[in-house]
Amino acid sequence: MEKSLSGSPKHELKKVLGVSFGVAVMIGGTIGAGILRTPGTIALMLDNYWLIVLCWLFGGLYVLMGVSSFSEMATIMPKAGGPYNYVMRAFGTYFGFLTGWLDYLINAIGPAYFCIVISEYVTILFPAWAGRETLVAVGFLLVFTAFHLVGVQGGSIAQQIMSLAKVIFFVVLIAACFFVRVDHISFRQPLPVVGGGLLIGILKSMQLIVGAYDGWWSACFFAEEDKDPEKNLPRSLFMGAVTVILIYVIFNVALFYVVPIGSISTSTLVASDAAKIVFGSGGATFVVVLAIASLVSILNAYMMIPARILFGLSRDGFFVRQGSVVNKGGTPTVALLCSSGLALGLILVGSFEALFSLSAFISLIVLGFAFGALIKLRRAEPNLTRPYRAWGYPWTSILVLLVTVGLFVGFAISDWYNFVLILIIVGLSYPAYRLIKKV
Repeated sequence: MEKSLSGSPKHELKKVLGVSFGVAVMIGGTIGAGILRTPGTIALMLDNYWLIVLCWLFGGLYVLMGVSSFSEMATIMPKAGGPYNYVMRAFGTYFGFLTGWLDYLINAIGPAYFCIVISEYVTILFPAWAGRETLVAVGFLLVFTAFHLVGVQGGSIAQQIMSLAKVIFFVVLIAACFFVRVDHISFRQPLPVVGGGLLIGILKSMQLIVGAYDGWWSACFFAEEDKDPEKNLPRSLFMGAVTVILIYVIFNVALFYVVPIGSISTSTLVASDAAKIVFGSGGATFVVVLAIASLVSILNAYMMIPARILFGLSRDGFFVRQGSVVNKGGTPTVALLCSSGLALGLILVGSFEALFSLSAFISLIVLGFAFGALIKLRRAEPNLTRPYRAWGYPWTSILVLLVTVGLFVGFAISDWYNFVLILIIVGLSYPAYRLIKKV
């Protein structure tokens, strides 16, 4: 199928994106509700500020090693859809098919989730809308779908503006935390590390932290639309990663500065507690606005990502041919409408919640295959032109793969229900693949 589509303007994405969009989509696709909600749970499990900060730094190191590996793969194959392209070249069409559809699944449920969470925060700001959350969520989905149907350029500009606004909100909150006068400076107070279940606490904390970092490879989905992917993609990925890591680590330190770790461990939204201390009665409103800004930015990114994956799958014969049709504005219209239709159904039915709980689990499969693809291609195709080479290879690539496998095993041990669901999905994937190949 790919041969029949190549060279046709109707099946080609526009090369209009650059470094600024790559950084913006990474920040927008990563920083969300996770960093606002996880500090309390992590503090409850670890109860030691140095250990908590080290865990966030370790998560950041994992991301940087992953960015290095993805930079090599994305510059070799700057194609829409990202990871599944690397896996397909290294391990064959079936594993590409499996990885692509798993990646699409975890990204396609994002718009539904983010629209619903945005609607919940909006009703906090506007209590008169309480009870109409579903209507508000559907409204956000329809507005963003219509906006992205116009073309990729508008989505790119919006992503850069919203990601910048998100960073500004976090910087303001962080700066306010350090400038406020408090009776305690909790990060200067030595606190005991919890005994007994420390290892389990670290593993579960790392699962939350890795989940908060999810989305760091977002720029790879748009590689085919980048004006100069060989130079821009590594820059986008590393600049975005460093920005996110700094915000996450400094944000945690700022929280410890104004909120005692004992209070953090009992809070479901520590950012709100900190904001109340530094901004007074208006602190809660500030955090709601911060949350909405973060979620709108990530929603904009996730309106674009699933369509790119489905576009690539369609072009490679893994979905209907119409899925690779691109309009004059550079938007894969059928792929976008199909993805929005799925999100609409999940919003109305609410059945997306079970799928969303699977997303972090499934993302480890996608990442594991992608990291494995780098190692396989280094051995199978040593003479392949590589505009960028992963630093520290093979040790960094092997290490990041082992960490990914370890996290997956940890997930499997702690969550048998979702592990069984994944086994069922993977088991059904091969018959589905064979059926599609016959059509």
